[in-house]
Amino acid sequence: MADQANPFESLQEQVDDAATALDADEGVLTRLMNPERVLETNLTFELDDGSLETVRAYRSQFNGDRGPYKGGIRYHPNVTRDEVKALSGWMAYKCAIVDVPYGGGKGGIAIDPGDYSESELERMTRAFAKELRPLIGEDRDIPAPDVNTGQREMNWIKDTYETLENTTAPGVITGKALDSGGSEGRVEATGRSVALSAREAFDWLDRDLDGATVAVQGYGNAGSIGAALLADLGADIVAVSDSSGGIHDATGIDPRDAKAHKTETGSVSGYGEAESITNEELLTLDVDVLVPAALENAIDADLAADVEADVIVEAANGPLTPDADDVLTDRDVTVVPDILANAGGVTVSYFEWVQNRQRFSWTEERVNEELERVIVDAFDELIDTYESNDVPNLRTAAYVVAIDRIVTAYEQAGNWP
Repeated sequence: MADQANPFESLQEQVDDAATALDADEGVLTRLMNPERVLETNLTFELDDGSLETVRAYRSQFNGDRGPYKGGIRYHPNVTRDEVKALSGWMAYKCAIVDVPYGGGKGGIAIDPGDYSESELERMTRAFAKELRPLIGEDRDIPAPDVNTGQREMNWIKDTYETLENTTAPGVITGKALDSGGSEGRVEATGRSVALSAREAFDWLDRDLDGATVAVQGYGNAGSIGAALLADLGADIVAVSDSSGGIHDATGIDPRDAKAHKTETGSVSGYGEAESITNEELLTLDVDVLVPAALENAIDADLAADVEADVIVEAANGPLTPDADDVLTDRDVTVVPDILANAGGVTVSYFEWVQNRQRFSWTEERVNEELERVIVDAFDELIDTYESNDVPNLRTAAYVVAIDRIVTAYEQAGNWP
């Protein structure tokens, strides 16, 4: 797997590829390749033994032309300044393609959360919330969960912010627990948009998803839920993997049972009668659909040459390097880009924010119906743009749609000193 591609440079290359199809000022496009501001801070907090530890944390605000900055916070050893810059940019374009009135943001702490107790993680998270306090707010910047964070961490950030501001502001963060102002359907939202995107792609390709074989690399929230919902649509999940390795069974894997096994044992390895495979072997299986749902740069150009899937639906952010994109385009592999396929999370985060502002909760049925409408409409717009413009693939078409919306908002607002 690739580990050398700089994700921020990948983002800039993707924007540059789309720029040729847009009649936009070069200066505006250059602006849309760089974040507006980046917070880089050291967090010092107390460990359980009374000693102090300092870790590096970031928050990037990429573009706010269409609304408040929006994006997750991840806890991972590989978090870097360039990574959060890239992720915040992908968030800006993700919000634009599904026409959610947000800009793009992203944050993270460079740690392995498994190295810390729950009380240490709480002190660290609250220290980060204290640093974020001047930047975030219901109308300024609205964080959310990401890799290795969830409802627990979002509840801590919300409580810290509300305590320091002496206010009640549930909309300052999304992805919260239901009793803390969260939304029905939020946990499943990213996996649901992956399944919906696959369904729409197969319909566009005039293929039947029922009986299609699927391999899922990365079995966290998005990967496991996406697999379960794809199975509900009739697809056969034949391989899944996590950071410790993968499993393959040509006769099919029960995705929910495999998730229960992972929850119980910490890994999908050893599930049932499935054979053990590596992550790289999973990515090159002869399947109808490949769902990369782990981290960025999972597939580089060399690996892309060995990919045998007909359709790739990106559940992770930036799982393909630009060179891999070129290889897959030349090989006529259909790639449903991340900024649409995994946009369910930010879409339902928007629904959560709306509910928080209105102090009125929606049913899960309404949330799922609204999410399906948003994803289907965005996919239709993507296909219209792809078929009416001279662009090489669906990713470039997606950026054409997204950049055009951001540029329009910027131009309508005007530029003044």
